[in-house]
Amino acid sequence: MISLNLVLMGLPGAGKGTQAERIVEKYHIPHISTGDMFRAAMANGTDLGKKAKEFMDAGALVPDEVTIGIVRERLAEKDCEKGFLLDGFPRTVPQAEALDEILKDQGRSIEFVLNINVDKEQLMARLTGRRICKSCGSTYHLIFNPPSKENVCNRCGGELYQRADDNEETVLNRLNVNINQSVPLLTFFEEKGILRNVNGQQAIEKVFEDITKLLDQLT
Repeated sequence: MISLNLVLMGLPGAGKGTQAERIVEKYHIPHISTGDMFRAAMANGTDLGKKAKEFMDAGALVPDEVTIGIVRERLAEKDCEKGFLLDGFPRTVPQAEALDEILKDQGRSIEFVLNINVDKEQLMARLTGRRICKSCGSTYHLIFNPPSKENVCNRCGGELYQRADDNEETVLNRLNVNINQSVPLLTFFEEKGILRNVNGQQAIEKVFEDITKLLDQLT
């Protein structure tokens, strides 16, 4: 059996988190996100963790050499022997090239980059539809989980509001930044022949079914 060394990609709102949970549960591989790696390295007090903390405490981006070093340490751990699901790394082509080198040193490579595809219009609807109760904090979605009565909380009758970072202008800007960042990376993986696009505009179960069809080729 080939180990499942995977990278998960997708724009905000594409449903990466939901699919990551299912992949990890079915294939028994660790879900490795950049944030989790940084937190673990800092909690364990590693040299790289201390360096990352210095930059984060100063509100600065953690430089590539530190991030790459933390990824190298994480992928060498025992729970990654049968594979892993990387989420949030790599974010740039230089990071992707560094990942290739890390895995080459370990005698392995990325099998698939799974990119969950959802068009911008659909993502806008998903990301701007959230509403929160001012009184009790209950969360709703205008499309997927609407309140029984418009702008009124089912639980306590409180008024619902839209967070500032969920408004159209903010969401559109966030999506455009992510799209511009991901295009060179997707091209890089496509040229290597490991990119697999998954239609994320289907029901959650159907998206996962398409992913398992791809992954079951490897197991």
